[in-house]
Amino acid sequence: MPLNDILTPASVFPALRVGSKKQALQELSARAAELLKRDEREIFETLNQRERLGSTGVGNGIAIPHGKLAKMDRLFGIFARLDKPIDFEALDGEPVDLIFLLLAPEAAGADHLKALARIARLLRDHDVANKLRTTRDPSVIHAILTGAAASNAA
Repeated sequence: MPLNDILTPASVFPALRVGSKKQALQELSARAAELLKRDEREIFETLNQRERLGSTGVGNGIAIPHGKLAKMDRLFGIFARLDKPIDFEALDGEPVDLIFLLLAPEAAGADHLKALARIARLLRDHDVANKLRTTRDPSVIHAILTGAAASNAA
């Protein structure tokens, strides 16, 4: 599944201002709830529950919080570039400034995992990460994520 099926220009936030991991998850939950017309608390609790299993901060300033929700009909993503890096309890101990939130239907086993792998591969590409860190234009960020995803599709 191409990332442009998951991520829309409206779900790209180029300068999110948060001061902590909890605040980042709350803010992303609120934005996802608005875009999906879902309950913000349900989204936040789903993300929080996943974080209790271990941080989704994967290293190199990147976090990929994710979870599954009942009654969702498709994968959905939000990308946020943070104004200032925050502690996300990442595996490498480094602060996070790039967050890709992924929400999936409860039954989306393989699709969910494939999307997570694709997002992780994409964001681990140093050229892609550097481009994302140097722009604040949501349409450019969307193009970087969806264009690079199409050329890196496995």
